Amino acid sequence: MLGLVSRLGNGVFWYTLMLVILASGNDEAVPAFTRMAAVGLIGVLLYKWLKKTTSRPRPCARNGRIVARVAPLDEFSFPSGHTLHAVAFTIVATAYFPWLALLLVPFTLLVALSRVVLGLHYPSDVLAGALLGTALATGVLLW
Repeated sequence: MLGLVSRLGNGVFWYTLMLVILASGNDEAVPAFTRMAAVGLIGVLLYKWLKKTTSRPRPCARNGRIVARVAPLDEFSFPSGHTLHAVAFTIVATAYFPWLALLLVPFTLLVALSRVVLGLHYPSDVLAGALLGTALATGVLLW
């Protein structure tokens, strides 16, 4: 199950949610979609730069006893891009549609947990991703 959660956290779930929000016709749909797109784009640029800059090996690459249960999307571990995006998208979406928290908060927690359990990240990678996602979403919402 955590493998599926992790794959959905690759972006499929979030991009689908963005399209559903946009198609809803709600007055808040366009601002929510725009800000979610902004955190998505900025988040990709930020986490890719940090991964390249820090070059921290994944737990499964550093310790032979840790097995990656799914294939990693890239080589390095820090920070967790999945967690960064899950937290950022959740904060932005629930700022506009608070009722979505019932779905998004548990899903986001599962995405974060899955990254460690699947052997792809250290807990500190996930924590850093969550903090970066929070800062990014807050900044975009204030913009």
